[in-house]
Amino acid sequence: MPEEPKSDPAKKMRILLSGGKTSPVARLPKKNSGVSSLPPKQAEETKETPSSKKSPPQPAPELASQPQAVPASKGLKLNFGPAFWTIASITSMIVNIILVVVLLVSLPNLKKLDASNLLVLGNQLFGGLYINFEKMDRAHIKSSIPVETTIPVKFDLQLNQQTNVVLSQDVRIDNAVVTVKTGGLNITNALTTIVLPQGTTLPIVLNLTVPVDTTVPVVMSANVDIPLDQTELHEPFVGLQEVVKPFYCMFNPSAVNLDGQQICN
Repeated sequence: MPEEPKSDPAKKMRILLSGGKTSPVARLPKKNSGVSSLPPKQAEETKETPSSKKSPPQPAPELASQPQAVPASKGLKLNFGPAFWTIASITSMIVNIILVVVLLVSLPNLKKLDASNLLVLGNQLFGGLYINFEKMDRAHIKSSIPVETTIPVKFDLQLNQQTNVVLSQDVRIDNAVVTVKTGGLNITNALTTIVLPQGTTLPIVLNLTVPVDTTVPVVMSANVDIPLDQTELHEPFVGLQEVVKPFYCMFNPSAVNLDGQQICN
């Protein structure tokens, strides 16, 4: 095959500028399919040039300035910092506003408090606590508790005593030994039959053991009186008095208990 003569570089440049061959711009990827980005005249020359049909398609050169696609995962970053500080700032402002309102409302009452009123308030507060703890320690639990139950009873009853019994019917006694003395007839130790009529009272002596096995119902009301100073509550009540005592004595050094005794020694 004959070798093609080497062409002059200046000649190639003139051919490119005159449109004799396919423009390098035409080789770039088209934005819209079927629509050329070249001017109409240059596009027609490109179609009519026989050399453009013979030349094989060349890949479009990569443009350095073309932006690369950013992965979708990089745009989904979660950022909690600004939202957190915004909520914290709003909450702080609301709390400060509430505190300012409370201070403004209580300001007139604070102006009325002086040293004497403060002493009276402390005396009433700690004195009331101390006296009430003392009353609780001296209190009694009084109540009436209803009792309704059944008690089992099982024992042996020993009987040994003399008593009288009444016959409920006629009693016949055979071969009884009797002695009869009358004015004209005397019978001594004679065997006979005796009939004791109903209603006859006979003196007897009971000497026997009676077993008892039964239940006894119990219905009653039990009165209860429990002093708290004799229970386990005495120690915590006294401990509460000792906790309040220093503050009570600080506001009232001459404080006394329920018995009138000094408690600040």
